[in-house]
Amino acid sequence: MRLMGLDFGSKTVGVAVSDLLGITAQPIEIVRRDKENQLRKTLQRIETLIKEYEISLIVLGLPKNMNDTSGDRVAKTMEFKEMLERRTGLEVELMDERLTTVQAESIMSLSGVKKKDYKEYVDELAAAIILQTYMDANAG
Repeated sequence: MRLMGLDFGSKTVGVAVSDLLGITAQPIEIVRRDKENQLRKTLQRIETLIKEYEISLIVLGLPKNMNDTSGDRVAKTMEFKEMLERRTGLEVELMDERLTTVQAESIMSLSGVKKKDYKEYVDELAAAIILQTYMDANAG
């Protein structure tokens, strides 16, 4: 049983998957699109990855504000969640994603990734952090 973590953004979706035992999360790719509302190809790619990795559950980052309120991104994320559930038939769990981008940038900095290259990796690494946080919270 593998899990998938998603970091849904306005023009990207970072994707991570768990190992077969559900212990560790690995970033796998960033699905990019030209316009925010063009989700057909994004959803198709996610469906392909679900089949390829035999995913049984999706964990979607919930971008709440630091003061715990919900803004425009939360509403868009909830719409994306509904689309994912309809198209894949899988359960989609929400996981607070506050500060995951900051964590991802910190990891990249410590790993020697140049700041100008952060955009290449930040979303998939954030997806891995979202998924790892979910797995750690639900272990046992």
